[in-house]
Formats: sequence, structure tokens, C-alpha cells
Amino acid sequence: MSRRTAVRRPPRGHWLVLLLVLLVVAVALLFEGWTTHQVDAARTKPPCTRPIPREADDGKPLLRFGPSGVTTAAMPPGTVALTFDGGPDPVWTPRLLDLLRRHQARATFFVYGKDAARHPELTRRILREGHEIGSYTYSGGDLGVASPLRARLELSLTQTALAGAAGVNTTLLRLPHTTAADTLCGPQWPAAKRAAEHGYLVVASDHKDRKPWRGVVTQHSQTDLGYHEARDLLRDRRVKRFTTVSGGLGRPSFVAAVPVAQEIKGEGLIWSQKLGHAFLTVMVWTLTLTGVLGVLRMLLFAVFARLHVRRLHRYRPGAPRLREVRDPVTVLVPAYNEEAGIASTVYSLLASTYPHFQIIVIDDGSTDATADIAEDIADADPRVTVIRQRNGGKPSALNTGLAHARYDIVVMVDADTVFEPEALARLVQPLAHPAVGAVSGNTKVGNRRSLMGKWQHLEYVLGFNLDRRMFEVLECMPTVPGAIGAFRRDALMGVGGVSDETLAEDTDLTMALWRAGWRVVYEESAVAWTEVPCNVRQLWRQRYRWCYGTLQSMWKHRHAAVEVGPAGRFGRRVLLYVTLFQIVLPLCAPVVDMFALFGALFRDPVEAALVWFGFLSIQLVTAAYALRLDRERLRVLWVLPLQQFVYRQLMYLVVIHSVTTALLGTRLKWHSMKRAGTADPYLLETPPEEARRSLQGS
Repeated sequence: MSRRTAVRRPPRGHWLVLLLVLLVVAVALLFEGWTTHQVDAARTKPPCTRPIPREADDGKPLLRFGPSGVTTAAMPPGTVALTFDGGPDPVWTPRLLDLLRRHQARATFFVYGKDAARHPELTRRILREGHEIGSYTYSGGDLGVASPLRARLELSLTQTALAGAAGVNTTLLRLPHTTAADTLCGPQWPAAKRAAEHGYLVVASDHKDRKPWRGVVTQHSQTDLGYHEARDLLRDRRVKRFTTVSGGLGRPSFVAAVPVAQEIKGEGLIWSQKLGHAFLTVMVWTLTLTGVLGVLRMLLFAVFARLHVRRLHRYRPGAPRLREVRDPVTVLVPAYNEEAGIASTVYSLLASTYPHFQIIVIDDGSTDATADIAEDIADADPRVTVIRQRNGGKPSALNTGLAHARYDIVVMVDADTVFEPEALARLVQPLAHPAVGAVSGNTKVGNRRSLMGKWQHLEYVLGFNLDRRMFEVLECMPTVPGAIGAFRRDALMGVGGVSDETLAEDTDLTMALWRAGWRVVYEESAVAWTEVPCNVRQLWRQRYRWCYGTLQSMWKHRHAAVEVGPAGRFGRRVLLYVTLFQIVLPLCAPVVDMFALFGALFRDPVEAALVWFGFLSIQLVTAAYALRLDRERLRVLWVLPLQQFVYRQLMYLVVIHSVTTALLGTRLKWHSMKRAGTADPYLLETPPEEARRSLQGS
């Protein structure tokens, strides 16, 4: 339907904000993943195949490369240069610092750049208490097997992190996976030479068999074992002095202050790492929430669908039977530019097995031949009446039809819907119960030949119809669809007819009926076939209107959550369910895709695949059960995996757009969909032109 009303255009700026946020998140996650996982991927040092040069293999731990070759150095006799690898660690670094302070000793801490950025206060404490800092690379990646770019980043990012954390840089370097100088063999030696070309002094440790009192560089990890080794060594009375590397060499510190510009750059790195880590943490928690909600929703579907099948609150074979409804029915068909499908809709209604009904087609200012086609049918069958009015929107058209309705039971039908012959009779039967004010029928997708149609077919069966089974059992049906729904006329008049205050007039009307004290039920045997959008643009516009209208209706009827009686029970149940599973869950759904991509790139691809296929398996099982309940063929399940790559992303973008628009308070206009007249299920197996001629001939 369409409305010619003065409304604000949906804002465009929030798309730029969304894209900016997504860009920031993506960059932060890429940085977190690359530096923490990808750079850190090579932790295992390969075995040595080439020894280090003879002139460097003298057991001395300090190596400096120059134009004339490599020179080595060691600590003076009686001097021990204590060194600790890794960290800063929030558990062991403070304990080591306290230990060194008690023994009035100094040491050199070779730190990871990522940990220095994560714990800048510990980095500053190391320097403040007179110790020295060296680089242990950014994340401990093996520089011997790393690519040149990765090796440079390992070193430069560490310097940037130290600049941001403590305002310093360092020219001391210990290569990960090395101990004594002779372990710098194989690819480690060229890596050490490349680092030396950038001004680094490469620090190894002495052989284990060298006695501390002879002057050595010791190497300890920031772990429980390293702590106890250092404690035992500090108690050795034969050591004259425990000092830093620069202190043992008798030269100025290798740690120097950096300019303000480098500090600012370093702080930017720290914040980037914090953001990446925070986003990753949020992503993990959101993934957990999404998984719990997804599994919970599937379980609710299965349990309540089974309960719905077994319910006996209205007529089933062998159950107490209510009075059969045979009262005359008024069928309202609002139409705007529906020339492609209006004939199929009216002819399908005329072919109904129900004995007494009138059909009112309300032409809402169509600019095509909709009204003329309907009037041609009306001329041939007195059960059809056509009313023309100026374009006012679907609610206005329905209220016009309601004013001309002659009977107490009113059925509302979209002009792109084809009824099965028994649908009308089955749809009105639940109204035999005096507490029932409205009945929802079972809407199926007629034009399901295309991939887009198959995706929507699965959505209708898996989502909409399973939802309605559950809602009926819980007595909180939120929507009687515009395609097929039956109402008591006095119930409609009691709530003021069809409101135009929201874009989801069917949801708004259903919620109003609940709050007025009426029950709303689902009749799955009343089947109508509808035409769904055939391209992305039309689908977006339709679902955007649906989602935005649902948010409007929820806000309009929010007070139902605190009301008493059936209205309050309905409000609390449906508003909670819709909020969790139709707003929060779609908003969280992108995390599943982001985690799968993040995991495939930076973590364990097998783990990421298992998570993704786990979600898919749950959906496949639930979809198969839903198709079985609706007596549909299972072969359509092959499109479900493909749905995860395009269709699902489109749907959660619709939710994001709708929520943003609602928060900004923008009012949308009605959107009309260009019809092709393909809702008739007969067209699924028959060429369109032949089927159309056959239908009109009947």
C-alpha cells in the first residue's frame, strides 16, 4: 500500500556512523588478531641446521655486529646481570620487583610489547625502581622464521608500545626461543644480524655450566620457576653484584627517553590494543549470548510446536467439538496498484467452499488497472463489490471496507494473496469460541522458484509459522497477518478499527485486541499463498517497514507489560520474546559471522568452523521439523546454508536500520511493492501464462 502523506525521509547519516563504527571495530580486531595471534603463531623454534660463526661461538652472551664482523662481551668477574623474559605479568612481575628490592639488586626485564601496552603501570614501575628494559619482541614470535615485514613490526611495535607505556625506547634485544649465544643458529643468526643493523645489542645468556661468581648473564622466565631460580641466586653470597646489562658493561643505560610525538603514537597503539581486546571480549560474550538465545529459540520452537499439535482447546478429531461456524462473512481486500494479482486473489476467494460471503475490494487510489479488473469480476458475480477511494493508505482502505461490511465476521486479505478452497471455512471456525476475537491463518510463499523465494519460503515456515504455534500455546499471538486473518466485527469496532499510527497495522491491531480482552489464535489448516519480494530492494523495503512498524507497535502498547489479567500476561510474554529474539538476537547475529571470520584468520580455523556449523546444524534440524509440520518438502533445505551468507546479513541490517530510525524518531511512509502475480501455488508447476488463462477461465 502507499500513502501520500508528508513524512520525513529516513535519515542517511546514521549509515555513515554505522560504517565508521564497523570500520573502527574491524581495524581494532584486525590489529588484535594480527599482533596477538597471527604474529604469535610461530612459537616453536625449528631445530638448528647451521651453527653460528666461529668468532661468535666463544660463550660470551653479548653480541654486537659491525662492519668488521661480530664482537662479543661478557660480565666482569663476580657480577651477575639478572634478566627476566616475558611480561610484564600482573602476578609475577610485582613479586619479582619486591624480591629484587629486598636484596637491593637491579635486573633487566626483556618484555613483550603487547604486555607492556597492556600493563603500562608495571612497565613504569620497572624503570622507576632502577631496572632496565629490553625488547623481547611484541608477542614472542620467532624472528628466524617470520617474514621481513612481520619481523620489522615485531620490533617497531615493541618500541611504540614502550614509548606509549613509559615514554622510552630500548636498544637491548633478546630473540625469543634462544638462550645461550650458540642457540642463535640456523635462521636465528640472520635475524640477529638484521636487528643489529637497526642498532640493537643482542643479549643471550651464559651457558648453564658457568658459575655465577665468574660473571654471567642469567636468564629467567616470569613464572613460578623463574621466581624461585632468581631467589636462590640472589641468596648466593659468592656473587658480588647483581646489576643490569648496561651496569655490568659500565656504560650508560640502553633505555632512553623518546620525543612527545612518539609518546602520543605509543598511546594510540595502547588504545588500539585496548579497543581490540575489548571488542574481542565483547564479541566472545555476545557470541555466547547469541548461542544461548539461538539454541533457546530453537528449543522453544520444537517444544511449543509439539504442544500446539497436541492441544485440544478447539476442534480436533476425537476432541469435543464446538459449534461449526456457518455465519456469513465479509472479506475485505485493500488494493493499491495490484493489477498483476488482484484477479487471482478475487477468483480464489470466489472458489471458496464456504457458503455465504461477500467480497469488498477497496481500491486505494490505484494508478493502474486494479479497479477496472475488480469491477469486471464484480459485474459477473454479485458477491463482489468494488469501492474506489482517494489514496489514504492500507488502514484507511480497511476502515472504509469495514464501514461497508454487512456481516459480523470480517476476513482481511492482501491483494497479492491466493486462498485455498477450504481456507476461508477453516479460518473462521475458531471464532465459534466466544472469547476468540481474531484468527491468524497460515501464510505460504507462492513464488518460490527463485533462490530469493526459497529463502523467504524457509523464513515463513521456520520463523513465522513456528512462532505462531508457540504464541498460541503461550496465548500471546502478536500479529494476525494482513494476508489472511479473521476478526469479529464488534471486536474491531471496539478498538476503533484499524489504526494508522504505525506501519505494522496488523501487529498494532492484534495487540489492541489483546489489551481489549480478546484472545487471538492460529489456524494452521487455513492456508493462503502470498507473493513475496523478488529482489533485494523490494525485500529491504518490505522488511524495513515490518520491523519498524513492529517497534512502533511495541512502543505504543508498552504499558501492556504492567497491566493485569490476559492483557498483562500477553504484554509481558510477547514484549519480552520480541525484544530478545526479534531485536537483540538479530543485533547480535553479526558477531557469529565476525567470530567465524576472525577465528578463521587468526585463531583455530577448525574451532571457527565447528561454531559456525554448530549453529547451522541446529537451524537445519529445526527447519526440517518445521517443514514436516507444514507438510512441505524437505528438499528446499539445501538453500539454508547459502542463506547464511547473504539473506541473514540483509535481515540483521534491516533490524539495525530500523532500530536506529526508531531511536531517531523518524516517521516512515508506506512502500508499495511491484507485483508479478505469482502468488498462486498452481504457478509453481505451471507456466505463468497458461496458469493465468486457466484461472480466469474458471
